[in-house]
Amino acid sequence: MWRATVTPLTSIIGSGFLVSFPLLTHDLGSYSVIAMAGLVGFAYLLGGAIRFNILHGEPLFAEGGRRWLGSIERLSHLALAVAYFISVTYYLTLLSAFLLKGLGAPHPLAAKALTSAILVGIGAQGLLRGLHGLESIEEYAVGLKLAIIAAALAALAWFNIDMAAEGTWHVVEQTKPFDWQSFRVVLGLLVVVQGFETSRFLAGAYPPELRVRTMRYAQWLSGAIYMAFFLLAMAAVEDPKALNDDATGIIAVIEPAASSLVYLIVIGAVFAQLSAAVADAIGAGGLIEQVSGQRIDHRHAYPVIALIGIALTWTLDVFAVITLASRAFALFYLLQCLVAAGVALRSPDVRRRRLHVAGFLTLAAMALAVVLFGIPMEGI
Repeated sequence: MWRATVTPLTSIIGSGFLVSFPLLTHDLGSYSVIAMAGLVGFAYLLGGAIRFNILHGEPLFAEGGRRWLGSIERLSHLALAVAYFISVTYYLTLLSAFLLKGLGAPHPLAAKALTSAILVGIGAQGLLRGLHGLESIEEYAVGLKLAIIAAALAALAWFNIDMAAEGTWHVVEQTKPFDWQSFRVVLGLLVVVQGFETSRFLAGAYPPELRVRTMRYAQWLSGAIYMAFFLLAMAAVEDPKALNDDATGIIAVIEPAASSLVYLIVIGAVFAQLSAAVADAIGAGGLIEQVSGQRIDHRHAYPVIALIGIALTWTLDVFAVITLASRAFALFYLLQCLVAAGVALRSPDVRRRRLHVAGFLTLAAMALAVVLFGIPMEGI
């Protein structure tokens, strides 16, 4: 059960833990806590559609028939493959930013060049030998990532206690009102709570009931981690606008509480982003092979991922890539909600059909709002 929980859990908090607080707090100040709670809640509702499809949709698809429903399901897999293409760039952009920050040489052009070089390496390795040999990185990254998060939460808790004892505890002031533009920025950060959908594609390893249960556990635990971090980190922020330098703002948040953790965060970020990029590249290749009916070998997808990633790296900044990834994953969730609505109509063992259909169509509309209205942080 733990392994089935860890897979979606680490996917959710892999990069979201690194970037969510500085990006949201920069624009929203103390309202970032409410915004994060909204994202966590929205993600849990979207996860409900995925869980519904695991329990009721998979048996329906296994029986065959329902062509239109199967077509939407396959289209959602293609949308997820495209989202993975973008997320590989997202992860490697963060990797480069953290690595150069740790080396004391942050520079936008150097970060783009490093990201491009890693993408070329992944594309070549994937085409010639495949990427499964690199999956072992995840075994080390998972433990390191969870240890860093635990250490960061403990350090921030002590920091809050110390400030309260000295009478200097404070909450960062609200910098601007929460308006439509702010809401659009929050929509553009959906990717920070993405990752729970990995349970949908573990059918060969775990039974449906276990995947549903462990996906819930992963979303509960990741949500608790996010909210605890946001509440504890707020006292460590003096000036929210100072968090806008780059995507490595978490370093400025952690440093006052525990400067010794900074280098550990950098090392953990590098390993975590590399493992996530490899995992998503493998996932994209597998989905392309599946959607094409085995006509396209998964290895041939890796150079395409590299080329698209390099193009995104040199045409968009990290904030725009984050928003683009959010919109791409939202499109996948939109299609999965439509699938869930169709399954609710067709599956023989679903009760309260109309209520389910109405709920899933409402979620689909909310996901569509992310696709249409999500904007990068600079959009404010």
